[in-house]
Amino acid sequence: MNLFGNISLEKYRKTLGERKKITRVHHDFQLLGIELSQILCDTKHKTLYIKLAKFGGKDKDYLLRLAKCVAEKKDITNKGAYFMRVLKIKNDDYHHRTQQKTRTNPPYQNGPF
Repeated sequence: MNLFGNISLEKYRKTLGERKKITRVHHDFQLLGIELSQILCDTKHKTLYIKLAKFGGKDKDYLLRLAKCVAEKKDITNKGAYFMRVLKIKNDDYHHRTQQKTRTNPPYQNGPF
């Protein structure tokens, strides 16, 4: 019994595989995420980069510059992991600096008790 009419199962699978390769980008953050995954040679984790582009909160140009900088380094084997690590360090450093600037009362200003 053939569920696909006159189309063989192998031909149907091949058609599905070809359709899967076509990207359907509807928003700019999706395009940015796909570009990041291609720059870092990490197309396996496209959705991770799309989410990063959507909810990352960083400037989009900053993410592209950082990815290109990481991709230029020849001695890195896992560029995606290195990119995420550098991004985390930069974020932590940024948040640490902004918290120090906004603190109005330093701890123990009037004594420890």
